[in-house]
Amino acid sequence: MIISKQPHLEISTASDPGVSGKQNEDRYQICSCQLSPKDRTPSFLAVLCDGIGGHKSGEIAAQMGVSIITETILESDGKQPLEIIERAVKRASQAIYQTSLSEQGHSGMGATTAIAWVIGSRLYTANLGDSRIYLLRDNHIIQLTTDHTWIQEAYEAGIISKSDRENHPNAHVIRRYLGSKNTPKPDFRMWYFEGETDSDARRNQGIQMKAGDKLLLCSDGLTDLVGNHEIQEVIQNNSSNDAVNKLIGLANERGGHDNITVILMKAPSKGVFKKQKYRRFLLGCLILLLAISAITTAFLLGWRWWQNRLGNMELPTPNVTEIIPQEEEIFVMTETSSPEDTLTPTVEPSRGFVTQGPTITPWPTNTKRP
Repeated sequence: MIISKQPHLEISTASDPGVSGKQNEDRYQICSCQLSPKDRTPSFLAVLCDGIGGHKSGEIAAQMGVSIITETILESDGKQPLEIIERAVKRASQAIYQTSLSEQGHSGMGATTAIAWVIGSRLYTANLGDSRIYLLRDNHIIQLTTDHTWIQEAYEAGIISKSDRENHPNAHVIRRYLGSKNTPKPDFRMWYFEGETDSDARRNQGIQMKAGDKLLLCSDGLTDLVGNHEIQEVIQNNSSNDAVNKLIGLANERGGHDNITVILMKAPSKGVFKKQKYRRFLLGCLILLLAISAITTAFLLGWRWWQNRLGNMELPTPNVTEIIPQEEEIFVMTETSSPEDTLTPTVEPSRGFVTQGPTITPWPTNTKRP
């Protein structure tokens, strides 16, 4: 990938050691880039690590985790985000574990991690330990990640109740982290809807971010002392920079017993997120036009087929019987005067027919009476 100076998200970050005097063992790194010279899709990566393992060892593990994960992801082409993140996490964990064995005083060091990678407007996440990722959308705050702690596992198994989780002595016993002997698998479950299964949560990877969405990565120094709804209220009612500082200040007011790191990202109402909104609108219009065109074409083809079918049909010839009228004989009687007073009827048949009629003669005169 190619590093770019201008991120396509609005970014605000801060890290504080807290007020207990503890050394800050939190480390984070953010990076804006494009996928390749040919593919200018913007990408933004945020990696947070919270070191564990005691004096100096924790910060070394956290720094190794941030550096190796970021480097591995930036060396990729970004085409298989989850596979790339998994490779980066395994590489960082193995390097931390080998360092803990080879260097004196670093035995048992490790680090939690929270990773958010936004490619274009698609979000991919992973986590180990109790560093968290939240999504703030449409006046809701959603915890996308699950803590990998003893207390969380005991609660899910029904061993303890929700009320027992507060101030429990095993609250910070981490069950999955960078630097463990057995190479850990990053948790790709992204919890978004209620009642989801593990498979459902994993399928949420690549969720579409919307204009105005806010994404929060934080270490447990914040979430131990500030509740989810308080976090939501602070972020919604303040600018991003002010919200980050107020969250850290609120945690410190309540004891600040641990390091506090906050990374707040906002999807702006312009750029790729606004374009994506119009792309969806245009895509819907295109689908509608294609559907109308398909229906119209089908109708016209059907109409043409029907017309051709009617034209090719042989209509049956009606059986018409010609009725020829019979010739009617018309007799015309003519009366003629002759010396013999002979009456000769003449028959005139119609239409040229000649009919021989009878002849009437007077009584013979030459016949003698007996």
